[in-house]
Amino acid sequence: MISRLHYITQDLAHIPHWEQAQRACEGGVDWVQLRVKTQEESQWLETALRTQEVCKSFGAKLIVNDNPHIAAKIQSEGLHLGKQDMSPLEARQIVGEKVIIGGTANTLQDMLKHVASGTVQYIGLGPLRFTDTKKNLSPIVGLEGYKRILAQFRTLGHNLPVVGIGGVKADDIEDLLEVGLHGVAVSSLVNLAENPSAVTQELLSLLNLAVSAK
Repeated sequence: MISRLHYITQDLAHIPHWEQAQRACEGGVDWVQLRVKTQEESQWLETALRTQEVCKSFGAKLIVNDNPHIAAKIQSEGLHLGKQDMSPLEARQIVGEKVIIGGTANTLQDMLKHVASGTVQYIGLGPLRFTDTKKNLSPIVGLEGYKRILAQFRTLGHNLPVVGIGGVKADDIEDLLEVGLHGVAVSSLVNLAENPSAVTQELLSLLNLAVSAK
């Protein structure tokens, strides 16, 4: 089951990834993507193991971003691959058949490549709007872009869950699910909040309301 709310950690000087995950899980998150960009492999592995401990204590899935070798080593539940990362087919050979693999997309063509791979189980489509969280940002998709791309994707008969990512705010959730997204991914919206757990609870509540209204 692909969660509606994908929570993503980030490299922050004042709080380690596992503490970020702890605060989000306290708010009800059950899907944690560990996104490490500035650590050496040994430090990355330690971060992954400590974050995994937190996830296990809350019954949350841990999705490792970008690094299939660490995902395989710690036996995480999932792996997320960016557009510039290893191909899903190569990654599948490393992590095995049981691991959930997600892939990033910016266009319909990107999405169709993921479908053609036969190994991607969900797609992160974006960005919705500009975000400081990610360097080398892809072209903005926007709400109308989501609506158009998702309509084309479904018309072609594809039903992979698609998650909106990139600058998503609480006020966007109803509109995003209305145009056909399965859920949303957030990072700094939670991580930089004064009360991350409360923000997480609010997002989950809004998602539940939006799903009920569909």
